[in-house]
Amino acid sequence: MTGSDEDPRVAELRTAVSRLRRELAAHPAEFPDRGIAEDELAALAAMTNGGAPEIPRLRRSLLLIAGAIGSVSALSRGLAEVRDAVELFGEPRRR
Repeated sequence: MTGSDEDPRVAELRTAVSRLRRELAAHPAEFPDRGIAEDELAALAAMTNGGAPEIPRLRRSLLLIAGAIGSVSALSRGLAEVRDAVELFGEPRRR
């Protein structure tokens, strides 16, 4: 994005989350933790709109999403993209 001060990591996370949300919405099968995945993806999407997201919260959401949809092979590529985008933020700083 030319002329933008947006962190490219946030833009990549936003794109990956948006893609996985669309894939999940289009996935025909219902599964027990689908609502958890949808809620956490919505939380991640909201975090990308508010500047730099909190790394511990990103990781927590990723774990919940992976646990909720990890066994749905049709969503594995989108989940991997979200994981890769979260990993761009690195480890939280320790004081």
